Amino acid sequence: MPKGTLDICEKYYGTKDIYELFGVDKAASEQEIKKAYYRLSLKTHPDRVPESDKKEATEKFKILSKLYSVLSNKDSRAVYDERGTVDDDDDAGTNWLARWAQFFKPLTTEDIDNYKKSYIGSETERSDIKKTYLGGKGCKNYMMQTVPFMTCEDEPRVAEIVQKMIDDGEVPEYESFTKEAKAKRARRHKKYAREAAELAADMRKQTEISSLEKQLAERSAQRKGAFSSLLESLEAKYCNGAEEDEELYDFEEEQKKRERKRTSSRGAAKTATKAKVTRRGSK
Repeated sequence: MPKGTLDICEKYYGTKDIYELFGVDKAASEQEIKKAYYRLSLKTHPDRVPESDKKEATEKFKILSKLYSVLSNKDSRAVYDERGTVDDDDDAGTNWLARWAQFFKPLTTEDIDNYKKSYIGSETERSDIKKTYLGGKGCKNYMMQTVPFMTCEDEPRVAEIVQKMIDDGEVPEYESFTKEAKAKRARRHKKYAREAAELAADMRKQTEISSLEKQLAERSAQRKGAFSSLLESLEAKYCNGAEEDEELYDFEEEQKKRERKRTSSRGAAKTATKAKVTRRGSK
């Protein structure tokens, strides 16, 4: 039997309560809900996760966007508030990434970096750490996948935050966190190192592609310059040749004119001589 929207929400986020997921009160305003959705969507947006996690991130993003559409519509929100249910059939064919773009500008690396700076060390991060610590019963792997921007390098800092919560009686102690098996920790760090290496390789590849495109553009410009030079050379060559041909033509024409004059002169001389001989014979 296919799972409903709230079942999928529980699978990925550990709760069926949309207000709990969004971290807002039931009486929250539309603007408060929108802010909460934007904050959560930055965590799950497929553009900010490794390639290996894109499939799951896309599903989490889709369900989050579906839940936002429920709370942002007064009718569907009223039904959810009264019955605790959502319509699972009203989003067929919906492109949630496109819908997201209608509300918010496209994500940029700068946006993510700025959000990261404001998030780390904030009360929001502390709240997320507490929620994921409880939701995963102290599983650091779960926390790594859920708390935004958390990496292996953050483990000592996060451990201090959680330990203080334990000491203050704010959360129970889970030995899976405080006494994590070394083998489990080693596997997580190995996976993290592999993903970091893959990401670095992808970045190098992109850099190489950009460099290659630049080289091709430079070569294209060089070829264009060489072709222009060739055209100029050919133009100069054939223009000069045309002038030489014209000069040669004029010289030959002059020779022909002179030859015609000489022929004409010889013909006139012969005619005159013949006439003279004729006159002598007649005498």
